[in-house]
Amino acid sequence: ADRPRVLALVGPTGVGKTTTLAKIGARAVIEARQKVALITIDTYRIGASEQLPRYGRILNVPAFVAKDQAELQEALERCKDADLVLIDTAGRSTDEAVAKQIALLRGVSGVRLQLVLAATASAAQMASVAERYRALKPERLIFTKLDEAVAPGSILSAAVRIARPVACITDGQRVPEDLHPVEGSSLVDRVIGNWTYGRGCIWIRQTSFES
Repeated sequence: ADRPRVLALVGPTGVGKTTTLAKIGARAVIEARQKVALITIDTYRIGASEQLPRYGRILNVPAFVAKDQAELQEALERCKDADLVLIDTAGRSTDEAVAKQIALLRGVSGVRLQLVLAATASAAQMASVAERYRALKPERLIFTKLDEAVAPGSILSAAVRIARPVACITDGQRVPEDLHPVEGSSLVDRVIGNWTYGRGCIWIRQTSFES
């Protein structure tokens, strides 16, 4: 019912936030026929401020670059006629940098944080990132790069640690084809579906969700 609906994709560097944002935007434009606007606050990476406007031209939607709170508010004001506003962010590697970025985003009324995590991360890396972002209370999780993950079981640990619903997964570079909705049972099947279903596997399933 909110209009525009504002989603900000946050997470560590290299997890595919910008590509995932493009997939969500393309799906909204092509399938849902929604008015979409794109904003990036990633002014740290070389070329990052040019990448999102490029997607905007491909999708034929407006795209803006915001360097600070004032420019972000101005961009959002220009997006007030949109159904969906997608905000891209830079990957941040320290607790202080993450907190500063989230403070900027939480200053936007109604923004919903989507934490993007890559299934290619090790269990230790996933646990570290999950701990860093858990206190920031993201509304949803997005898991990317399932097609590249040799052992994607760590994503279940992240889902348990942060205890938020999984919005979708991605498993390739195609826009928007490689973006999929997912439910808990199908996610478990995707992660451990090739295992032999003995008593041990059933116990692991139950433990993952009971935790």
